[in-house]
Amino acid sequence: MLRFSKKADYALIALKHLASCPLGSSSNAREIAGCYDIPVELMAKVLQRLVRMGIVASHQGTRGGYQLARAATLISVADVIQAIDGPVLVTACSDEDESCEQYAKCNVRDPLWRLKDRIVQSLASFTVNELVSDEAPEPLPLTVVRRPAESTFSVPSAAD
Repeated sequence: MLRFSKKADYALIALKHLASCPLGSSSNAREIAGCYDIPVELMAKVLQRLVRMGIVASHQGTRGGYQLARAATLISVADVIQAIDGPVLVTACSDEDESCEQYAKCNVRDPLWRLKDRIVQSLASFTVNELVSDEAPEPLPLTVVRRPAESTFSVPSAAD
């Protein structure tokens, strides 16, 4: 199952919080953690990681705190996941690691790498701004597969 880590969840919560703040204002780790019942120490670590990755800016002093380092429209969920957890992976192997015994004969490795690329593209297209927006996103195209209607036929009677 594909699932974000708890730290990635907390990072997205913090970014949505910061993106929802009035322009020019900032929030500290204690404030953000308190709003969402997240341990302060963990929130501070998550925010520090986002600062190191250039997603969030920190300001010292009495009016210090954290702000988005760039517009919410320019921060993708992929940016956040990769900043917190590293590269998105769907299999244990990678193109740099040929130590797997099945590497040379694996028949799903390349298709799964393509799947991973699609997942990353999808995460890269979803921004923090969309987390903040109250508008529902446009639904993905959906193909409905319907079973064919059962054919109606009559069984010939003995009189036919």
